[in-house]
Amino acid sequence: MTAERLVVIGGDAAGMSAASQARRLKGPDELSITAFERGHFTSYSACGIPYWVGGDVEGPDELIARTPEEHRARDIDLRMRTEVTEIDVAGQRVRSLDRESGETAWTGFDKLVIATGARPVRPSLPGMDAPGVHGVQTLDDGQALLDSLDRATSRRAVVVGAGYIGVEMAEAMLKRGFEVTVLNRGEQPMATLDPDMGRLVHDAMDGLGITTVNRAEVTAIRTGPDGRVSAVETADSSYPADVVVLGIGVEPETALARAVGLPVGPHGGLLTDPSMRVAGHDNIWAGGDCVEVLDLVAGRTRHIALGTHANKHGQIIGSNVAGGYGTFPGVVGTAVSKVCDLEIARTGLREKDARAVGLRFVTATIESTGRAGYYPGARPMTVKMLAEYRTGRLLGVQIVGRDGAAKRVDVAAVALTAGMTVERMTSLDLGYAPPFSPVWDPVLVAARKAVTAVREAGTA
Repeated sequence: MTAERLVVIGGDAAGMSAASQARRLKGPDELSITAFERGHFTSYSACGIPYWVGGDVEGPDELIARTPEEHRARDIDLRMRTEVTEIDVAGQRVRSLDRESGETAWTGFDKLVIATGARPVRPSLPGMDAPGVHGVQTLDDGQALLDSLDRATSRRAVVVGAGYIGVEMAEAMLKRGFEVTVLNRGEQPMATLDPDMGRLVHDAMDGLGITTVNRAEVTAIRTGPDGRVSAVETADSSYPADVVVLGIGVEPETALARAVGLPVGPHGGLLTDPSMRVAGHDNIWAGGDCVEVLDLVAGRTRHIALGTHANKHGQIIGSNVAGGYGTFPGVVGTAVSKVCDLEIARTGLREKDARAVGLRFVTATIESTGRAGYYPGARPMTVKMLAEYRTGRLLGVQIVGRDGAAKRVDVAAVALTAGMTVERMTSLDLGYAPPFSPVWDPVLVAARKAVTAVREAGTA
């Protein structure tokens, strides 16, 4: 019996999770697996790069879950520094380029997994490709940034963008002893939050010594006589810089898929069914940062680049490729981050998200603490909750605070997934002891206030 041929494009979370799960279920005599990775590393945590740059993690080896040698030991033909440059859907083959030798080759497949990830947004502006300007997506990117930091003389860093990567990299630069300026085109940092919650993040960053400039549209990168970055220009000012970090966000890396007409959604990611099979193609699957997923609250697809989802996608794809069956139902949009000791979390919809899908809503914002107020170390926490008008269905939660604030969002994420109302949430049996929570957990305090807001809106 001839073994089926599985080809995987991409050697990080989704791709190698799919390959590993398929191998667990089928041996090499039943399924041959060939995986292509254009970089130097496999199965690593890109989310950990800011903490490596900031010195919390010693080196890139600590961010690697499984090496190429470990994958190969499991009968996965993993080809490093080899980039897939073309997919022939009708011929069921891919063309690859060995980046070291320059040689090209075709490899046939019976089943194909596309896990090409995402790429940092890099605007087409003058000087954007100058030495010293860094996107941060791969371990190679992290090492290049560290090399620039070591080379810097006046120790001035500019971070362009104030989303999750932007604020995390601002913290990393601060820990490295740099003077840090964050240029944010939005009204407040952390556009994944509503502006009133983003203001809390801005105030905290100012208190840490990070200069945050909002409504700052970057127009160019200025370079010095040596060709390296020397400043970042906006419409209103110029900000000196030895190093520039791009924290504008990422886009799905779908050029290969687009070239052969595979379906993409409004956010540029590949479209799949719940089994992660590419729409309209029985033998092609896709997962990770290159796909769009269903938002269970909004009822629309969205692009979310997170390792948690990528690993789940890979597990599901690997099971399905090997003859099993699994599905990925969707997401509620949960994410957490921090800047120094300030913790930031959100799940579900922001106000503008709810408006965009035609939902009427009420909001409730409360101030509380992460522990009983009398217990030593109690720190403030702000919780904002959105609930649907009249029905009281939970729509979203945002949390900014310290002392374990961020992980409280998980309660809200479960409530969103279950389709709970804010009134139902108030009776949740959450853990209580003074070192861990007030008698009324902050999320439940917000739910109680949201219940009142729903009732008052219904009688208005």
